[in-house]
Amino acid sequence: MKIAVIGGGGVRSMFLAKSLLQHGKELGFTEIVFMDNDPVKLNIFGKMSQQVAKRLDPSIRFDITLDAEEAIRDADYIITTIRVGEDDMRVKDEYAALDLGILGQETTGAAGFAFAMRSVPALVEYCELAKKVAKPDVKIFNFTNPAGVVSQTLRDMGYDFTFGICDAPSGLLRSFAKIYGVDPESVKGDCYGLNHLSFFKSIRIDGKEVISDLLQKPELLADTDMRYFKKDLVEELNCILNEYLYYFYYRQEAVDNIKKAGITRGEVIRDINKKMIAELSTMDPENDFDNCVRVFEKWYGMREDAYMQNETGTPKGAAPFKFDIHEQDDGGYAGVALRYISAAITGEETEMILCVPNDGALKELEDTDVVEMTCTIRDGKLIPHPVEPDPMPMALIRQVKLYERLASKALREKSKKAAVECLMVHPLVNSYSFAKTLTETYIETNKEYTEGWK
Repeated sequence: MKIAVIGGGGVRSMFLAKSLLQHGKELGFTEIVFMDNDPVKLNIFGKMSQQVAKRLDPSIRFDITLDAEEAIRDADYIITTIRVGEDDMRVKDEYAALDLGILGQETTGAAGFAFAMRSVPALVEYCELAKKVAKPDVKIFNFTNPAGVVSQTLRDMGYDFTFGICDAPSGLLRSFAKIYGVDPESVKGDCYGLNHLSFFKSIRIDGKEVISDLLQKPELLADTDMRYFKKDLVEELNCILNEYLYYFYYRQEAVDNIKKAGITRGEVIRDINKKMIAELSTMDPENDFDNCVRVFEKWYGMREDAYMQNETGTPKGAAPFKFDIHEQDDGGYAGVALRYISAAITGEETEMILCVPNDGALKELEDTDVVEMTCTIRDGKLIPHPVEPDPMPMALIRQVKLYERLASKALREKSKKAAVECLMVHPLVNSYSFAKTLTETYIETNKEYTEGWK
């Protein structure tokens, strides 16, 4: 069985390699290929990933390549995690919004649309290549942001073998397992909403409902990603919130905090990545791997420490970052893909959280709307769990879904009119004049990628 990773020269590639190789033998992987179109990054992070693979399971063939067709040919599964335009474009996207007093965060904010303008055409090329040279029943797991808009657009274009994945909801469930001191597999939850806009209204441990108790535990707002929310909001909504909902419920605080910090998340990531790449480019991943890992830990730890800190004013306060090849981990977003693959191979009924077509699960949305839901995989079918949502969360879900539908239309038709409409209804923009300005700015700054927009 072959799995290909498109974007295998990314900073997080070693995490992917670790997860794939720790579970590769049990899942039957015989070949793993990491592809990237950036030779510098592939020669650093791709080669470091190769060393991870060599140490974990040398029996599995692990290659790196600049050739997408070579990577995708005969692949059973593909993971896409790409950044078209690199970090510099992210910074431009964020400031175009921030200069208007609008949140530019690239997954939930206005900058996400600009990222999608670059991401979708590239992903379409990979999907078309997969149709030609991958296995006939290939599945593509997309982690490229903004995953909600990207997943909706690819599905609207007929690529029904694509699935959006995110590890934020499953990460929350694992943090609840730590609070109760139980096996993570015993913790289940009913997740509903959209990517980076999801809620849990039920949390169960070994089948017993515990959400009322969990919402009262001080550890919830101290030791999990719920720490970004104040107690009064949690009491008002009476549910578990995805961490990215911070940007919606504390919109002005987020903008003010970023301006006060004087630096955006995109700039933090860009600067750290540049310094890390500069240092690692002078080293030999194959013959000096352990020292390369120490350098990686230093810089990646800075990324982790800065996560959402400028936006929230809340330091993460995590333990020093360490990358241990042999330590069993939760797999991150690779773990989501691996859980699906395991269910497909074994045929066992499995519960997991994925971005899938709604298919009636949320009655107020269309069946073809891509939602992030708890699903059951049964007999090869993905069945999202029906949920009776609470009114306030559902009001926000409806509005953001309208934005995603219009964003998909704009991206598929290269329509300026639909772009203005989608940004106008986005709750973090909510202005025709701002939407028009942003559309014109994003088309101009992305002109290398927006040929044919009209």
